[in-house]
Amino acid sequence: MYKLETFAVGPLGCNCSLLWDPEAGTGVVVDPGGDGARIAARVQALGFRVRALLHTHAHFDHVGATRELQDLWQCPALLHEGDRFLLDALDMQTGLFGMDPIPRPETAGLAHGDVLEGLKTLHTPGHTPGSCCFHGAFERGGVVLAGDTLFQGGVGRTDLWGGSWEHLEESIHRELYALPDATLVIPGHGPSTTIGGEARENPYVRRTGRS
Repeated sequence: MYKLETFAVGPLGCNCSLLWDPEAGTGVVVDPGGDGARIAARVQALGFRVRALLHTHAHFDHVGATRELQDLWQCPALLHEGDRFLLDALDMQTGLFGMDPIPRPETAGLAHGDVLEGLKTLHTPGHTPGSCCFHGAFERGGVVLAGDTLFQGGVGRTDLWGGSWEHLEESIHRELYALPDATLVIPGHGPSTTIGGEARENPYVRRTGRS
């Protein structure tokens, strides 16, 4: 049975998730947005080998510790090709937000339908062209790591590089609101929620009709 642990990292409080199989002793890290030493220490304490670093998208606050951990663990960093251009603009991203530069990671591609450690990749463009969510059916009701696509009472902003409101709304309806209502949603920032709760109450996108 897989185990999941999430905690906020980096200057913008990105939710970093650790998912691992205690029996196999392997797992993944999702959105290592900063505080690489803290992430590494927690993985060591939990005692699993990291097979890959997964990324919901390539904004700087979600990849801040990627290169550091990639070098430490010698593991691949996976990202949808639609966001590769954002890696090439990391200095611009950090500069606009007044942050220190971060090293550019080397990434391999991630595609819709890919499965790793029980997480299925869902391509959900909108916040960025290559935004992805990761769905696991291993917990009661399932869990989806939603990145900056869906939040408790909110959705990802679409006024940054490559963002599209139309694509975001379509992605939420097509991929996320198609999941069971009991599915736990762990967003890229802030508290968790459920698919059913957001489908009924989210002021931006509800299941009953397009906003």
